[in-house]
Amino acid sequence: MTAAFALLGYAIAAAWCAPALLAPLTSSDASVRPALAAWLSAMAGVLISVTLGTALIAAAATQDLPSLARVLCRGVAGTACTPQMYRSALYSAGVTILAAGVTVAALAALWRYGRRARRAVTKTRLHAQAALLAGRELAGTGAVVLDDPRPFAYCVAGRPAAIVVTSGALAVLDEPQLAAVLAHERAHLAGHHHLLATVTRGLAAAFPGVPLFIRGRDEAARLSEMAADDTAARSAGRRTLIAALLSIATGAAIPGASVPFAAPVAQGRLAAAGYAVPARVERLLRPPGSGTAAMFGLVLTLVSAVFILLPAVLAATAA
Repeated sequence: MTAAFALLGYAIAAAWCAPALLAPLTSSDASVRPALAAWLSAMAGVLISVTLGTALIAAAATQDLPSLARVLCRGVAGTACTPQMYRSALYSAGVTILAAGVTVAALAALWRYGRRARRAVTKTRLHAQAALLAGRELAGTGAVVLDDPRPFAYCVAGRPAAIVVTSGALAVLDEPQLAAVLAHERAHLAGHHHLLATVTRGLAAAFPGVPLFIRGRDEAARLSEMAADDTAARSAGRRTLIAALLSIATGAAIPGASVPFAAPVAQGRLAAAGYAVPARVERLLRPPGSGTAAMFGLVLTLVSAVFILLPAVLAATAA
């Protein structure tokens, strides 16, 4: 039983405190993929701990309810807990009600997660089908064009997947910039970022108000964008990608040669132009050094290992 309570205690502590640990390590965006892995590992560690802890308590309740009642009583009341207290019918009924409440809460969270995930998958599939039907193929790219004066580009996972570019985006992008945008969207599809979004949004819906899942959902989306930026920058060049982001964000054509690498980004219209566009442009303008990236990557890898291995260590104490 000690292992079960340790697992649940760790899950609660990590769910509320992990964001305070991870935010300083990942906000620099020096090492994007390890940062994304750290947030996902923290969320996975909490889920594993809750699952193992609940399973151990359920097994104890099934096999030996009096022992569970004694442990709970002594854990709350300490030496004030007497045999007369935890052996009473009223106390046993309370333990049974508590176990039933935990079970109902777990089932409700699972139902909320399933509903959110199912809706996301259905919406994505329908959106992809609609885009393919309504749009026209952009020759030689595998993308489809929708007639819309607003400059947008996005990908929709499904069977088949679709990369959508609006006519407004084509009006402000030159050929190299369009290639950079398409490389960014292909990186999203290749990295299965849509699955990360479905999982993290589902967890945030299943556990409303839990800081790790709320912040983790937002961080997964932000870091996924930067990971796709890195892939696109390697194939198209940073300057071209920056110009493409600024062109789509502002709705005005910006030649790649005019992007000043040393100048700060003017916020203005960029703040509401797209997901974390100012931060993404700043990072592309001044990428972290290889030494800094390696250092943060190593630290975040170790943190990820702790989040994943600690539940296993705590569970092993039950053996």
